[in-house]
Amino acid sequence: MRRGRNAAVIVSTLLVAGVLAPGEAYADTAFADAVFRATHNSYSGNVDGAKGSITYQLDHGVRFVEFDIHDNDYGTTGDYAIGHSSPGDLVDHAGNPSSNKLRDWLATVNTWSDAHPSAAPIVVMLDLKDDLTDNTSYAAGNLAALDTELTGAFGANLVQAKDYPNALPSIGTLRGKVLTLLSGDATTRAAYKRDVGYHPAVAVNSHGQVVEVHDNGGGALWYWTGQLGADGRITWLRHGRYDSGQTPAVALNDNGQLVEVHQSQSATTLWSHVGQLGADGEITWSASKQYDNGVLPTVAFTGADTVREVHRSQSSSQNWQWQGTLSGSSVTWTGNAKTSSARYDKSSSRGVTVSTGADGATPAQTLRYTTAQVAGGDIRYPQTAFDEYQAGDSAELKQGALFYAATATDKSFITSARSSGHVVRGWDFDDASLATDPLANYPATNHPWEDWYENLVSANGVVQ
Repeated sequence: MRRGRNAAVIVSTLLVAGVLAPGEAYADTAFADAVFRATHNSYSGNVDGAKGSITYQLDHGVRFVEFDIHDNDYGTTGDYAIGHSSPGDLVDHAGNPSSNKLRDWLATVNTWSDAHPSAAPIVVMLDLKDDLTDNTSYAAGNLAALDTELTGAFGANLVQAKDYPNALPSIGTLRGKVLTLLSGDATTRAAYKRDVGYHPAVAVNSHGQVVEVHDNGGGALWYWTGQLGADGRITWLRHGRYDSGQTPAVALNDNGQLVEVHQSQSATTLWSHVGQLGADGEITWSASKQYDNGVLPTVAFTGADTVREVHRSQSSSQNWQWQGTLSGSSVTWTGNAKTSSARYDKSSSRGVTVSTGADGATPAQTLRYTTAQVAGGDIRYPQTAFDEYQAGDSAELKQGALFYAATATDKSFITSARSSGHVVRGWDFDDASLATDPLANYPATNHPWEDWYENLVSANGVVQ
């Protein structure tokens, strides 16, 4: 049933009759029922097809644009690069930004959106041409850096996925807004929705600052930082790799100083780090130093600048302890002795507990957290962007996805997804014979100005 088309006929009648003003059109149309003009490889302008600049496309009713992005030179340029098979490939700069930097292209969309507050919501899809999970820090361009770029680019215009986990509101509610959508590399899209790890440990200070550390089961040590809210939810801010090893533990004081301890991956040596947690959630780490031999280390603050470490012997069940004193970016360990004390519970701190476990279709080693108000929250990025599910993707990418996509030739996938109430994109929609009933919400074409395309979307009640 073409509910979007039927709604369009009604709205058109009301507009002609003067009952509705243009900005009121589609105020009650469900997002999943609407059809929008959409372009494929939007950045290619007239280099590939005949689309024109991004501004031209938006001026003429396109409400879905695609930017293919690469992370090759992020460490040097501080940004992702637009391009098809490589940065700059098939990029048309005529009427567009002179650079290939993603930030400049996002600014073009935001400037247009600011000037057209009654326009239907714009979707900016980022086709991830590279695996961003090998960017091991914010500075290297990981997904936390991408989130920051999106929120910085669109500000109050941005509709964030975290605010609409189950369904999108009506078109009228979202006029003048921008939604961002992750497509492309499936490994990155999965990592945006969840993280996996082993032996998680957590520390929380009285300010609600949170530091979580874990190993990846293969010798890499990773951290997350976040802020605990009054509702018991943690907003996870930064993520990165900080060393090699296994079974880490961490302690955090109210000055944002932290002491981390871990066991080496291939031996029973014990190592420690000192770190400083910044207001932005980033940690400045000191170099690691070996302080003993043993296994399964744990640590806790005993004073403003003193800590106690307890671990198990590498050759027996005997526990041993050290006393540590912080001074600048280092810790001095003294007082090594046997102890009858148990090791600290490194998985809990100030009412926050971390663990691993499947969340529906996610892996068994998915990192989770629990507080008094939240049972089984995922340790993950804040979900600024929506995450696309494509034909052939894994069950975990399908789980909770609002946006679906397939090549336009996969008609059965498109019609099934539309009938199920999802928002669907069909890419390379370059011939009228590819039309389905119902039509894809976003028939993403390389030929948006050809008569067959204009006639088709108009007949299906295109929203602009």
